[in-house]
Amino acid sequence: MAALCEAFTLCGLGPAGGVGLGSGLLALEPGPDPDHVLLTDRGRTATLFKVSDQKPLGCWSVKHGQIITCPVVCNFETHEYIAVHDDKVLRIWKDEDVNLDKVFKATLSADVYRIHSLPHAEPLVLFRGGGVRTLDVLLEAPQQEIENVISDEVIKWSEAFLEDQQPVLIFVTEKDGDFFVYVQKFKMNSLHKYKLERQESSNPLSFTAYIKKRIITLLCLYSSDSVYKVLIPLQQNSEEEEQTLSKSLLLNLSISGSVLKGTSFVVLDKDHVAVLGSLASSGEESKECLTIWNTKFQTLQTSKELPLGTSGQLWCYGEKFFFTHGKVLTVVIYKCETSSLAAAVGKLKDTQTSDVSSFVNWNTLGDEELAVSFESQQSVALKSESKMTLRSRKSTVAKVQPDTFTVGQFLLNIKDTSAAAIEDELMQLLSKAQVPDFQATIGCVITALINRCKTDPVFYPRNFLVQMVQKGELSYSLCPDLMAVALEKKDVHLLQICLQRFPDIPEEITYACLKVFLSISDDYLERTEVNLDSVICYIDIERNNKEFKTEVVENGFNTELEEVSCDVTGMKETNMTKDAKFCPVGPRKAALLNAVLHSAYSETFLLPHLKDLPAQQAVLFLRYLHYLYVKCSEKINITLPGILPPTINQIMDWMCLLLDAHFTVMVMLPEAKGLLSNMHKFVRAQVRFYSELNKIEGSLQELQKLKRQKDSQAYSIEVLELI
Repeated sequence: MAALCEAFTLCGLGPAGGVGLGSGLLALEPGPDPDHVLLTDRGRTATLFKVSDQKPLGCWSVKHGQIITCPVVCNFETHEYIAVHDDKVLRIWKDEDVNLDKVFKATLSADVYRIHSLPHAEPLVLFRGGGVRTLDVLLEAPQQEIENVISDEVIKWSEAFLEDQQPVLIFVTEKDGDFFVYVQKFKMNSLHKYKLERQESSNPLSFTAYIKKRIITLLCLYSSDSVYKVLIPLQQNSEEEEQTLSKSLLLNLSISGSVLKGTSFVVLDKDHVAVLGSLASSGEESKECLTIWNTKFQTLQTSKELPLGTSGQLWCYGEKFFFTHGKVLTVVIYKCETSSLAAAVGKLKDTQTSDVSSFVNWNTLGDEELAVSFESQQSVALKSESKMTLRSRKSTVAKVQPDTFTVGQFLLNIKDTSAAAIEDELMQLLSKAQVPDFQATIGCVITALINRCKTDPVFYPRNFLVQMVQKGELSYSLCPDLMAVALEKKDVHLLQICLQRFPDIPEEITYACLKVFLSISDDYLERTEVNLDSVICYIDIERNNKEFKTEVVENGFNTELEEVSCDVTGMKETNMTKDAKFCPVGPRKAALLNAVLHSAYSETFLLPHLKDLPAQQAVLFLRYLHYLYVKCSEKINITLPGILPPTINQIMDWMCLLLDAHFTVMVMLPEAKGLLSNMHKFVRAQVRFYSELNKIEGSLQELQKLKRQKDSQAYSIEVLELI
């Protein structure tokens, strides 16, 4: 049994993607950690991503005029990165390196086709002429002559494995329509060449392979919409001449009159393969989709339609698919279970219901399609429940069927119902009995509601939307249009909750929320519901809505007195923290800005949007950040009280980001010069204070090392000398 589960966007691919992938994706390789992947674009850039956070950890580029010509890989033994640009120039660097011009460089004597990195083994360098070297041998003499083992052949694909802790390399070449397979065994220092059996009117489009029990299984995806299997034993007589490899049909990519025109595929386990391609039916337009097939029983297990199109490339690492979808790189989590006939035909007894959201793209369906898809998926979920006893099964079906039917009818009738009636009906439905798949159901319902909001400006079931987001079952990717509608309605309370609850908000939407929060008037906010839990404990409000000046100094220094002591002119800086004594915004706007500070972001993606922030709004936001920074510094533990207040790291990161985006404008604005000066003085005072603390750090450490003497007397005097 196989299923496609959660899907999310890893990064953008267009020029606005921000990670150098505007020219397209060359390859995707595993990173030094199972949760990391290396992206190489068809240009100058390589980017390391943390998949679970959907954020880049590092980005490296070669100089203008240079081109990375093979995928960047990670050396798992040394945790270094290896790249080749301009076919012959080898670069090796580590995480802390920034400028690739200053890292290790070696110019090779032949063009490199691919570098393969294996765990517990030296990386293998495959040259376009078919020669192979381990990286350590190559670095001993970068200009060593590389033999040309293929003549007039072009390498189409290659892969490396470990067998008995020894590397094995396989690559496929093509010449005049004939395909050849080469197997390089480094333990025996032997190279075997095979010819792939030719098939009339059909050519291999993609290859993949795996090794088991000293037998390489090569799978070939042919243009005849079929997958063939070729077995290559490693134990071969080195004196044998070129052999022709026979192939056997593994899978026919057709079902119910539809044919899948595959472009690439990967092996998931011994019984499952995933194929990316276009599904074509007679008389209908072809649709690109990702599919999982059971090769043992020749069945299609699951599929996911990709309406925005793909590049035809598919990668698979750590039970995750990676592929381009439109202008983004999409990640889809999958699961594969033990292959059985019951699972292949969908009759496997399983107490877990299928994940509806992984099979249906709610955003591409109309209201009628939503209802039909919802009811059909729910009926499948009901049928897959375990048959404990006939009585218990009947009870379960009787309990769930009415609610399922009612939700489906609701989706059909949503166009004609008022917002108040919809909210009441939905709350009753969701509170009656446990919904078989709550997250998928809510995603379906909210998508239908948002679709009506777009067409009917008066319709807006705000209370229901707020309650559903507060439950924590939703994410931005499940209902991407929800925040767009909230921005259009200026529903700041809903936006605040989304920023606090959604872990996958794009930086563009985060910036849009920030711009709305800064531009909206305090008078409007006074009439609006906003959660003040994050600010109520450190912003004290007087009757005239002005904040009390805080005189408590907990961390051991006063900024004004400190500045007096370090000012060479001796002039008293009485107004140094004038801007930081009072909050520059009202408590409601402060709570909204705190929600923005809590939202996850990538500096690479957010910075281009922040540059578009109007100067006056940027200054106001910077004043608030300065105020928070001073407030945090008053506390011993540099944390603000309250529920979900911004942390010192979040505050400093946003201050740096805002200054990077608007520093030139800030310097030119008269009202910003004083703020920048005050910030500089405050930071300088803190640096001076912590410098004094560092002077006694050694003495404090010595005190910790002294063991307390055990003395039974009730009173004693001990003198410690600090040197």
